[in-house]
Order: sequence, then structure tokens, then C-alpha cells
Amino acid sequence: MNGLSTILKRELRAYFATPVAYVFIVIFLVLAGVATFYMGGFYERGQADLEPFFQFHPWLYMFLIPAISMRLWSEERKAGTLELLLTLPVPLGAAVVGKFLAAWIFTAVALAGTLPLWLTVNYLGDPDNTVIFAGYLGSLLMAGGFLAIGACISALTKNQVIAFVVSFVICFAFNLSGFPMVIDMFSAWAPQAIVDVISSFSFLTHFNSIVKGVIDVRDVVFFATLIAFWLYANVLAIEINKSN
Repeated sequence: MNGLSTILKRELRAYFATPVAYVFIVIFLVLAGVATFYMGGFYERGQADLEPFFQFHPWLYMFLIPAISMRLWSEERKAGTLELLLTLPVPLGAAVVGKFLAAWIFTAVALAGTLPLWLTVNYLGDPDNTVIFAGYLGSLLMAGGFLAIGACISALTKNQVIAFVVSFVICFAFNLSGFPMVIDMFSAWAPQAIVDVISSFSFLTHFNSIVKGVIDVRDVVFFATLIAFWLYANVLAIEINKSN
């Protein structure tokens, strides 16, 4: 655990030591605001809730989370510091989890920057704060899923641009997997069991359920399992790279 906390602190310091972190947070807040007030019709809806705010999160994260995760391991490999990191008395699993948690905390800080929206809704009306809390919880879980995918892909390449593009494509696939056009495409030739599995991987389906205030254990387990799977794949990717 000492190794994990060491990596965690090191990564968090790295995030906030450069202007890039603050630029990212500003971009996230601006895009979230534009999506909520203009595209989501926040005022025109006449309802005191944050539904238009949360409905754009899967698409914002699809672009922004790969930008956070692409440097996690690619930068270490390109700078030649991965070998040094692996010689430290820190278990590889702790290093992977430490880097992931640092990125997740950084994302949570960016998400916390939107809390004035929550206060605004309470000032304008009488929203169901339990539903809004569930929305923030779901958003954080979904961000963790995107980050775990991006971290694993980052471990496979030295090139941050490639890590970003591949992560984006995979995250896009997870978002789309529950869309009717995707389901219809597989229903034409695949058994129903496979179609159901593909549909069950949809981030949108699990996230939208939580945003409605229904915190189903199955949705939480889905994101937790997804994060664990990709972190394990991240460890394997580093092990393979080390053996080569």
C-alpha cells in the first residue's frame, strides 16, 4: 500500500505541476456548460433538474478522458522512465492502480467544478437532490470505466496520439453498443445471446439508469468489473512489454 500511495502522490503532483491540468478542467467546464445551457435547453425545459447536464457526459468523456489517460504509460515508455519505475520496490499492480486512481481523482476534481450548477438548480427550484447525487455517482463510475480502458491502451504504445485515437474508438464502441442500429446489425446474423451480451456492454444503458436515480447493484457491478478487467489487462500489457 505504501507503494500505491507513493505512485498516487507522484502522479497527482505531475497533473497539477503543469498548466495542462488547468486547461483541461477549463475545457471540461466550458463544454459541459455549453452542452447544458445551449444544446440541452436548460432554461427552456422549465424543470429544476440536471438531466440535460448529465445526458452529454458519455460523449464529453469519450473525447476528454482519452486525453487524460493517453500519457499515463506512453509517456513513461517514450521517456525511458518505465524501466526505472519497474525497478522501484513497488508491485506492478500497485503502480497500475496508483496511476489509475490519480487520473480518477483528477477527473473527480474537474467534475467537482460543476457543483455550482447543482447549487443553481436548488436556487431556481426544488430538485430531487437524491437523483442529482446519483447522477454524479454514475458519472464518476463511467469516467472510471473510460480511464481504465485508456490506461490499458496507453500501456501498449509509446505514442500518445495513437493511445488517444485507439482509446477514443473503444470508448465510442462501448457508447454505441446499446444503440438500436448496432443491435439490429448483429440481430441479422448473430444468436440472441451474443446480441444481449453486446447490448449489456453499453455505457449509456447503465449510466442512464443511474442518472434517473435508480442505483441498481448490477450497474455498479458492471462498472466495477469493467474497471477491474481493464486494470488487469493493463498489468498484463506492462508485463509483456517488460519481458520484451
